[in-house]
Amino acid sequence: MKIISFLFFSIMFVIGTDTFLISPLLPTLTSLYEVSTDVSGFMVSSYALGYAVFAFLAGPLSDRLDRKKVMLMGFIGFIISTFLCGVAPSFSFMLLFRFAAGVSAAFVTPQVWASIPVLVQPQHIVKTMGFATAGLAISQLIGIPIGSYLAHISWHMPFYFLSFLALILLIVIQLVYPSLPPVKQNESASFWKPYKTLFMAVNAKSYILAYFIFQVGNFAAFSFIGSWLSQDFSLDVASVGTAMMAIGLGNAIGSLFGSHLIQKMGQSRSLLLSFILFIGLYGILPLSTNLLTAEIILAVAFLVAGFVFPVFMSIFQSLTTSARGTISSVSNAAMYIGTTVGSMTGGVLFAQFDGFWGVSIFAVGMFILSLLIYSKTGVFKRQEAVITNEA
Repeated sequence: MKIISFLFFSIMFVIGTDTFLISPLLPTLTSLYEVSTDVSGFMVSSYALGYAVFAFLAGPLSDRLDRKKVMLMGFIGFIISTFLCGVAPSFSFMLLFRFAAGVSAAFVTPQVWASIPVLVQPQHIVKTMGFATAGLAISQLIGIPIGSYLAHISWHMPFYFLSFLALILLIVIQLVYPSLPPVKQNESASFWKPYKTLFMAVNAKSYILAYFIFQVGNFAAFSFIGSWLSQDFSLDVASVGTAMMAIGLGNAIGSLFGSHLIQKMGQSRSLLLSFILFIGLYGILPLSTNLLTAEIILAVAFLVAGFVFPVFMSIFQSLTTSARGTISSVSNAAMYIGTTVGSMTGGVLFAQFDGFWGVSIFAVGMFILSLLIYSKTGVFKRQEAVITNEA
């Protein structure tokens, strides 16, 4: 279990780092490619777009093939496309290669979530998902510093370095990750049957909708925390980065150590408690009169986010045993689409309202709506861990 947990942690760390690696490079690349600042943001969104679009193809494909082969193919594409980002001769090529990296990642990360209920004992599922989540959280924590440090040598270096790490991980996957053939062999059904199977599952549509709405609120707030800290507390760019690292540390702690509390409370109560805390914390956040108060509230909110993420994934994985890759892809796509919608909405609200009030009220509204949808499914009435019922 330890090897598998560390492997999934490493996979999520490498994939997550690529997502955030480009942020400190934007000023350099904006100047290099002679594009405007607002257009330079496409180098970030092209990765998310590639992931979100192709996740819908990756899911059914991975449910019909050996997950190990799908993961290896995705990693090979990820290594090549990330390396090519380091030699992109123009802005257009950079967008193309970032898009390809997102497409490749879409074939990798769903296999992590889909494999966990198969490879580990039911009592260790949430803990293992916590390790995988921690890989993503820590990539957020140190991805930007890694990019900044390597970019001092050359803007090419962050991409070369990450490609090298991914190459090592590819070898490790080949050596230790077991073959995982599809649940139903020799199936001649439609390529899209996993979607039919998934959406026929009880509560599937409600879970996906509730998760999407949660992520809209979550990323509406997350996207503009740095802008708010800079505007209301007069932080420069370096100080904002330091503040975000402190906040990200809370997320990593919640991911790594939250599973013990989830085991004691059960997933239903853990989910309910997290929603209550999110609503309360983001409700009082705009009242912060100093930076320390804001940092503490945000650190606790991110700790809760790290704590509850494995619960979201466990609930999704409980929906089906034959289309786990599909539900993983759909949940990831919901998150990335929620990221896009949330960041766009948050930008408008942050510009129109004083302080963080507009963004915070919107986020709280999204959390309440998501909570109501989850409540309607009856998930909060369950006393036992959801995933263990089917694993």
